[in-house]
Amino acid sequence: MAGTTAETTAAIIDGKAFAAGLRARIATQVAELKAAQGITPGLAVVLVGEDPASAVYVRNKGIQTREVGMSSFEHKLPAETPEADLLALIDRLNADPAVHGILVQLPLPGHMDATKVINAIAPAKDADGFHILNVGLLGTGQKAMVPCTPLGCLMMLRDHLGSLAGLNAVVVGRSNIVGKPMAQLLLNESCTVTVAHSRTRDLPDVCRGADILVAAVGRPGMIKGDWVKPGATVIDVGINRIEVDGKARLVGDVDYAAAARVAGAITPVPGGVGPMTIACLLANTLTACCRANGLPDPEGLTP
Repeated sequence: MAGTTAETTAAIIDGKAFAAGLRARIATQVAELKAAQGITPGLAVVLVGEDPASAVYVRNKGIQTREVGMSSFEHKLPAETPEADLLALIDRLNADPAVHGILVQLPLPGHMDATKVINAIAPAKDADGFHILNVGLLGTGQKAMVPCTPLGCLMMLRDHLGSLAGLNAVVVGRSNIVGKPMAQLLLNESCTVTVAHSRTRDLPDVCRGADILVAAVGRPGMIKGDWVKPGATVIDVGINRIEVDGKARLVGDVDYAAAARVAGAITPVPGGVGPMTIACLLANTLTACCRANGLPDPEGLTP
């Protein structure tokens, strides 16, 4: 939809609406799978400790999982749970045929090794796409479970732009969760990709060369309006809580007001990339279920 203020010229990429449409498609495909095969996709989410933000996120995942007709298995463990007990639970979930996707909510308590825990998940059930085998498969252009946030970004880019081939893409941020897999997905789409970060020389000028600019650094308002190439598509992955006049407010990594005067299209915060993450978790669970049962990948849910 077009911007509504005189100053905003960019099209607004509405992630909330896109995610709602994606969940509706998933629900239809789940219903068809149940009717034709008698199979119900299942997602297991493991929460260790009482982190309030994680608890809310896990609750929302459970609600949305059930809303699309999937089975939701929630495991809540005390913060002091020994790592060995968590690994034993993961082993049981790996072996459970009713569970097709497994997600261990991060961050974990300090006495647990997150890398060890993630790599204990069966790669085929790795709904988050963080297992080292899936990282390697994605990096070599093979069929993989893909991290949810980059997958959601790619879906919105394809929807808005069509073919991405030949476009210059700049990803600001090199995290294992967003930056690196986002760059790999864009490479697989035949973009020319630059990964920029805190050590990049003349970062503003690098950003100005981008037809697609993805900001994933976790620094509020870092990407300024004059860093954006006129007409570029800006994907703002950042979700930062700041105080404005004593009130908490969510903002992205992009100076939205300034960038929206220059960009061709932009995702808002909130309501842009964020809603796509859980929707893509459900997409990954359905994909994993289909693969586990020797069925083709569900249409439109994989790169």
